[in-house]
Amino acid sequence: MAYRYAIYWAPPRAHALWREGCAWLGRDPETGEPIAPPLPDGMTREQHAAITAAPARYGWHGTLKPPFRLAQGESEARLDAAIRTFAAARAPFVVERFALSPLSGFLAVVPAQRSAPLDALAAACVAAFDAFRAPPEPGEIARRRRDGLSPAQEANLARWGYPYVMEEFRFHLTLTGRLSPDEMGPLRGWLAARFSDALAEPVRIDEIALYVEPTFGAPLMLRRRYRFG
Repeated sequence: MAYRYAIYWAPPRAHALWREGCAWLGRDPETGEPIAPPLPDGMTREQHAAITAAPARYGWHGTLKPPFRLAQGESEARLDAAIRTFAAARAPFVVERFALSPLSGFLAVVPAQRSAPLDALAAACVAAFDAFRAPPEPGEIARRRRDGLSPAQEANLARWGYPYVMEEFRFHLTLTGRLSPDEMGPLRGWLAARFSDALAEPVRIDEIALYVEPTFGAPLMLRRRYRFG
């Protein structure tokens, strides 16, 4: 059994958004293959590793249900069966365009316009699989509160184990850790150019994915994809 599980959206393997995101973060979380990342002029591999360390460990993805430890008495097999049933009942939809945007001090890929079906999918995942989630440990709760939470985020933390779900949710695929203002501008321009073709191509949302953290602190891997319908 893995240390933690997460239910994410991963772009289709054939889509440019998957290829560009995996390349930028330096690994394919589905195959485990390392990838030499493209670098802006003047950026060293050490600098790239520093600004992408956190998103690279979690793998290229958009969060639907954040990472969780399995509740006592649950198993990966039961979680797998539940995700299969959930996915079989979902209908595909399309996000016409994504965009690159700053988000709380980091850079991310987000829908160019807010997607109600995508928000609904995330909310359904949070609720549908909550019985599989063990309660967060005290240290985890303290970390979540470190930067301050709104009353709504506190309520989410108490109910769902994570602050940024339901009405507080914003779908995104993370490209960097927190950046200084001096880093943000030039890198945003370079990444926007690098991802321009991938962002302009519509994406059919017709599956979700199970990611696993095999052991504490290990890179997350895409265990399997689940097609809708």
